[in-house]
Amino acid sequence: MRIGQYQLRNCLIAAPMAGITDRPFRSLCYDMGAGMTVSEMLSSNPQVWKTDKSRLRMVHRDEPGVRSVQIAGNDPDEMAAAAQINVESGAQIIDINMGCPAKKVNRKLAGSALLRYPDLVQSILSTVVKAVDVPVTLKIRTGWSPEERNCIEIAKLAEDCGIQALTIHGRTRACLFNGEAEYVNIRAVKQTVTIPVIANGDITDPLKARAVLDYTGADALMVGRAAQGRPWIFREIQHYLDTGEMLPPMPVAEVKRIMIAHVQELHDFYGQGKGARIARKHVSWYLQEHAPDDQFRRSFNAIEDASEQLEVLEAFFEYIA
Repeated sequence: MRIGQYQLRNCLIAAPMAGITDRPFRSLCYDMGAGMTVSEMLSSNPQVWKTDKSRLRMVHRDEPGVRSVQIAGNDPDEMAAAAQINVESGAQIIDINMGCPAKKVNRKLAGSALLRYPDLVQSILSTVVKAVDVPVTLKIRTGWSPEERNCIEIAKLAEDCGIQALTIHGRTRACLFNGEAEYVNIRAVKQTVTIPVIANGDITDPLKARAVLDYTGADALMVGRAAQGRPWIFREIQHYLDTGEMLPPMPVAEVKRIMIAHVQELHDFYGQGKGARIARKHVSWYLQEHAPDDQFRRSFNAIEDASEQLEVLEAFFEYIA
């Protein structure tokens, strides 16, 4: 899988997810076998570029793998400026978000709302491509609604504008994350354009990954929600794609090691207070299998102290061992 001049080590990409794919999580997914990770969505609004939130979301030059940063907005010049700033900060690929279904994003005519305005899409894409010397990629949905599916039109337009890879989440904006992904539409796009196509949506295990690749003909897969609390899914999928065999379940001792190291990294990256708050959702995802009754997770979420979080996690795994 190539994007412009960059050769990815495999065809598995960790999806950009706001509030989740921060630097600690991206590094973990890469260590666990992702061929590339994409940053959280960054606003193109220059008024927020210097906030702590945006600063922490920007990539850093010492991150592992190919560094891709996703930007969102609706003003072509602002988007171009945002792309340039992120390239200066170390981005090697700029990804444009036209797939986010969130109301607060769509109300600003950004994310998937842009799919209803192909002329504006064309202006944004062409302006950003001309503004930077790195590959520009695009993420979309299949359309605004089942009545307004236009992914083929947008894909052709993107290719004409110089977009070098296209990710498609196989749902319309109206579908949010409900129902099943529309792989038939991803397949139709793949058969229409020559740029690499990345399939996204409901890729939850190695068997599904193989089936989606075979059916759509996609060049790569993007995994999002299935990696929450299970970043080793990339290793599992790659092993199955290589060998046709499933890896055994992750041993509990290894889950403990990965999770505690992740929580510690969150504390270090954000500071102990904010890091402890952010760690709660990740711990909840990790423990869905090992603490299904929710009692431990509820008590864990009441802990304010970072060091106490680590102590309680150690004690929990000793208890279930």
